Amino acid sequence: MKRAKVKKLSAESLIHAVFLFLGLVAVGCVLVISVYLIASGIPAIREIGLREFLFNKKWASTSAEPSYGILPFILTSIYGTAGAIVLGVPIGFFASVYISKMAHPKAKSIIEPAVGLLAGIPSVVYGLVGMLVLVPAIRKAFNIPDGASLLAAIVVLTVMILPSVIKVSVTALEAVPKEYEDASLALGATPTETYFRISVPAAKSGIAAAVVLGVGRAIGEAMAVMMVAGNVANMPSLFQSVRFLTTAVASEMSYSSGLQRQALFSIALVLFLFIMMINAVLNLLLKKNKEK
Repeated sequence: MKRAKVKKLSAESLIHAVFLFLGLVAVGCVLVISVYLIASGIPAIREIGLREFLFNKKWASTSAEPSYGILPFILTSIYGTAGAIVLGVPIGFFASVYISKMAHPKAKSIIEPAVGLLAGIPSVVYGLVGMLVLVPAIRKAFNIPDGASLLAAIVVLTVMILPSVIKVSVTALEAVPKEYEDASLALGATPTETYFRISVPAAKSGIAAAVVLGVGRAIGEAMAVMMVAGNVANMPSLFQSVRFLTTAVASEMSYSSGLQRQALFSIALVLFLFIMMINAVLNLLLKKNKEK
């Protein structure tokens, strides 16, 4: 009996040690990436100047007199991500409520695999379809010279974040105890009232996590955005070619050198800090909601 207990404790200790090691590996990866980006990005910011780097409107890294202002990239990333979230989150939210609570089992058996398939499509395919279908459609619809624009990027990003928002939200809604809904229905509430006033508030942390994943997918996308946004360093305008923070790094890194290469690492550092700040703010809001 004692030997069995000792073996059980040793097995639990081993499992605990393995999971602790894996957790430390994940934390270590984040630390390594953080230190590397800081060490690679700070030198260019020091040489260019923080104010000049963040608030200058001109990016001309290959000209005779180079300029390294990333304000257009920052604003374009903010506007593009915000537009995708404003369009994609409501669509994904209502779709997840329908799939998890209202859909007929046959309809659900078709929609859920379709959403999973949408999540598995490579980003370059989204960009290709956007470039061949969406960009010409925008050009004809709005009678503009080129449909590669911020609007095209927002639409593509909206479609790309939908699978993340829908799948995570569906999981959160299906995890709500059925007793909550039964109690609401027993008190005379309609099914729709129950879903939106009982189930959704109970699953709000999971839905918020879905929004965080959507924000991360939108702000971190490069290839699809590069193919439909025009990739020109303009100040953001809905019907004008623009360049995001991610596409600025991806488009020039292959031939960069010297200060230009260091500036691209500085852009990556700004993007990394931007994503960390968004996650921190959303986690803080979730923590306050839980305390309330």
